[in-house]
Amino acid sequence: MALTPEDVSRIAHLARLEISPAESASLLGALNGFFGIVEQMSAVDTSGVEPLYTPLSAVQAVELRLRDDVVTEVDQREANQRSAPAVEDGLFLVPKVIE
Repeated sequence: MALTPEDVSRIAHLARLEISPAESASLLGALNGFFGIVEQMSAVDTSGVEPLYTPLSAVQAVELRLRDDVVTEVDQREANQRSAPAVEDGLFLVPKVIE
């Protein structure tokens, strides 16, 4: 999928970026290069390849260091909500902003 200069202008407009024609030409080449790499990666058959949770596990055995799932702090909901203008049933009440 190759982008055109019009595509770059549209992307810049959507991102609210003001770019010069020279920058647009440079970005066109960079974006097309990026999409070329994505197409190459998409063409590779990855069926049967297990996903890695870290790239390091491809070269050495890595053990996950997980901590015990225990409560380490006391409940401070009431203290945290004291400064709120409106609270009900432990929830912050806010004004309706969408009609």
